[in-house]
Amino acid sequence: MEFWWQVFIHGMNMFNLLIVSYFFIGNGVYTLLMVLSLAAVWVYNRRLDYQGLDEIRESPVTPPVTIVIPAWNEEQIIVETTTSILQTDYPSLEVVVVDDGSSDATLTRLIEHFHLVKMDLIYRPHIPTKTVRGFYMNPDLPSLLVVSKDNGGKPDALNAGINVCRTPYFCTLDSDSILERDALLRLMRPVISSPVNTVASGGIVRVLNGCEVRDGRVTKVALPKSRLEQFQVVEYLRSFLFGRTGWDLLGGTLIVSGAFAVFHRETVIEAGGFAHDTVTEDMDLVVQLHHWAAKNRRCIQMSFTSDPVCWTECPATLKMLGKQRRRWQLGLCQTLLKHCEMLFNRKYGLVGNFSLPFHLYVEALGAVVEFLGYFMVPLAIILGMVPAMLYLLFVLLSLAYGGLLSIGAVLLEELTYRRYPQPRDLVKLLWFAFIENIGYRQLVLYYRFEGVVRFLAGSRHWEKVTHIGIAS
Repeated sequence: MEFWWQVFIHGMNMFNLLIVSYFFIGNGVYTLLMVLSLAAVWVYNRRLDYQGLDEIRESPVTPPVTIVIPAWNEEQIIVETTTSILQTDYPSLEVVVVDDGSSDATLTRLIEHFHLVKMDLIYRPHIPTKTVRGFYMNPDLPSLLVVSKDNGGKPDALNAGINVCRTPYFCTLDSDSILERDALLRLMRPVISSPVNTVASGGIVRVLNGCEVRDGRVTKVALPKSRLEQFQVVEYLRSFLFGRTGWDLLGGTLIVSGAFAVFHRETVIEAGGFAHDTVTEDMDLVVQLHHWAAKNRRCIQMSFTSDPVCWTECPATLKMLGKQRRRWQLGLCQTLLKHCEMLFNRKYGLVGNFSLPFHLYVEALGAVVEFLGYFMVPLAIILGMVPAMLYLLFVLLSLAYGGLLSIGAVLLEELTYRRYPQPRDLVKLLWFAFIENIGYRQLVLYYRFEGVVRFLAGSRHWEKVTHIGIAS
């Protein structure tokens, strides 16, 4: 009995050390990303004063782009999204909507609203997909193509879109998203200006909930009314303005949001397209591109730009939020396991030696460590292994620092882009940034922990997040 008690005590001590290392490593890297992001966004905005979009818009060498929109049972929002995308300011643009075997009126609404007719087109499956049922076009609207196919999931729909794409670059866009008119021009700017082949370019995604939409455009930016959605506004600001910007500056980009991203078509085809063995196909593709580049000794670049804006509808209920976060965590774990050979492999540079290990320890395993910490550390206090005052100070420090990072993201938004112009909106954002770590963080942590449990159970289930649509 004494032996097992000593094993238990030793295990508790090791777990306490794990908690402390998780806190310092996680917050240390987040601090580094914050500092880098502040510098990068400031420099980028200074350059904007001297770099207009007319040169890209009017240049004969600006590459054409195809926007690919996968859709499954999106009858409530698909027409509004497509209408918005067709108004995008870009010199040579095509739009492909892929209906992935919807069981509702998604295809019917597209056909009726845009007066589409079925046509016979040549389909070359560079990437294998489910059977394509038909192609729909309007001769008076040649920039729009609707593809109907058997249901195969989002990756399969995206691959079908790549197959019919005729341009060197394609842009993935979720069916619940709305682009600002010049967003694609801004997203393509680093692609055009880079001397290195840019295979992926990501933009910032903001919360559409609460905004006013008219004719497929955001006409008034405002905060949503519910607290759950307001917390997500802060979360999105922190994730994109700090996380994605910082990793881009370091050269360790691991996540490019598939909700709004541009990819080089031929490179994606060579890398195998979007895979079906994870539930976060966008992250998996980015890691696969790093793997492909190292294997084939290709010099590639990935970029993130903080001013192209894509507005997307965030979950409005706890049920939908849980589905979204469980899927994100499950996909993260699946991707890390799939590409585990890249971990601490010098061949993959900073991605293999820093970015992937960080995401494994802090983002993936950290969900388990932090969740269990809420139970194990109090137990250690009861057993007299940790002084209660020390634990209290540690918790307060953790919450305060987490709030500081969120407040920093809000202030960075206010000092640069100011998408929320009303003073009361700024006050609300600062308040929710301050209290985000009390309640909301633990809720999201629980969903992430569930995602890890599902991963360990071998689940590959894609949880569909239902969107209600933003009223015009």
